[in-house]
Amino acid sequence: MTSYVLIAIIWAIAELVPFIAFGLDKLKAKKGMWRIPEATLLALAFVGPLGALIGMYLWHHKTKKPRFFITVPLFLILRGVAVVLLVRHFGLP
Repeated sequence: MTSYVLIAIIWAIAELVPFIAFGLDKLKAKKGMWRIPEATLLALAFVGPLGALIGMYLWHHKTKKPRFFITVPLFLILRGVAVVLLVRHFGLP
């Protein structure tokens, strides 16, 4: 397995987990069940901001809370800047 494939798999999992978590929390909210804490959702969004952002808007979940509609896009921008800086410094694997 090449390093590109490994990076792609890790990246996909990092984006998929918050995507699923936002959907699951929305489902639990509709059913009146125990919910995923907001701090956990934000931590997952930090790890996978694109998945979190897509999940937020696909399921219309947490989109009216400034803590989410401001923070999650900022995490995505931060991720983009970090990737650019890492690639510029280390080059591609």
